[in-house]
Amino acid sequence: MDAATWGLIIATFVACFVEMVEATTIVMAMGYTRGWRSALAGTFAALGALAVVTVAAGYALATWLPESALQLAIGGLLLIFGLQWLRKAILRSSGRKAVHDEDAIYREEVEAAKAAGDTKGGLDLFGFMVSFKGVFLEGMEVVFIVLTFGLNAGNIPGASMGALAAVVIVLGVAIALRRPLSMINENLLKYGVGLLLASFGTYWAVEGIGIFRDGRESLDWPGHDLMILVLLVAWLLLSRIFVAVLRKPAVATPAVSVEVQK
Repeated sequence: MDAATWGLIIATFVACFVEMVEATTIVMAMGYTRGWRSALAGTFAALGALAVVTVAAGYALATWLPESALQLAIGGLLLIFGLQWLRKAILRSSGRKAVHDEDAIYREEVEAAKAAGDTKGGLDLFGFMVSFKGVFLEGMEVVFIVLTFGLNAGNIPGASMGALAAVVIVLGVAIALRRPLSMINENLLKYGVGLLLASFGTYWAVEGIGIFRDGRESLDWPGHDLMILVLLVAWLLLSRIFVAVLRKPAVATPAVSVEVQK
């Protein structure tokens, strides 16, 4: 495999890894409190729905849109997603937003599951629906990432390989540890993913502007794929500037004057 293929696999792996960590936390909370039968049933139902969405969306995008329009549409959406992730990362790094805590999320899910009460019948509907919703919503972002990276790079198998590797590793670690993967610095990973999505989104969106020219051919960046590294550095520097500007100053402890009575 060449460097471009490895870059595609690594990008999709890191992006999908973050989403899988969050989905696994929800499923584990439901499994340990409501029962693994309902949690796994909801998980597999969500995976089946995601497979249908992936096939339908991938076929529609690849068949109905010309290359430049595809680049503009997917690049624009990827840029929007990337900026959303970067915004949260900047706010967390500057102290203006609480740091993502997987253990706290797990405890909240467990408390909600216990408060829901028992369900009569064979399948626990609460555990099923929460697992289905968690896996489906997080999985939709995985599907989006795989399709956008895969279609623009012309390598759906490579993008799928990165996503599959993330799924296998997260599930393997979660099963081995039997607890949420809170030891992973998820905030740093999300920061990196936001930079990747913003950089690739900018690159492909600008290429797709060629749809408005005669011939509707994609624009070419100087240096071609190497410009992605330049964009990555540019977004990193810009984000650090925002972090520095938004960083909350340390709260000074007010001096307490003690009056000595004589």
